[in-house]
Amino acid sequence: MRIVLALIAILYSAATFAQDKPPPTVGGKPLVQVKSRTASEKPGKQQPVAVRLQACLDIDDQTKERLNCYDAVVPPKPNPKAPAAKGVMDCKFTKEEDERLNCYNGFVESMPKLPKS
Repeated sequence: MRIVLALIAILYSAATFAQDKPPPTVGGKPLVQVKSRTASEKPGKQQPVAVRLQACLDIDDQTKERLNCYDAVVPPKPNPKAPAAKGVMDCKFTKEEDERLNCYNGFVESMPKLPKS
């Protein structure tokens, strides 16, 4: 009986000590999980839309991933009566995904290459 009580006391005290520890720190600051960034992104500075659209060209052509990349830069706003696109920003009004992807590809591939800063 004494052994069981001693074992319970030890386990209880170990659990208490484990809860008292503060979260791990580095340089006096608590560790936090952060989103990964690409090498060209700089904190506090947003890249131009053209550079972000051209980065989508690195993804395989005619894939859903490339369309998702374009849509992340220019969120779609489908309009059933959308006129023909006169610029890359007009592609967001195209409802059909294949047509929207072709619209973006047509404009982005014809843009002059910009420095990625």
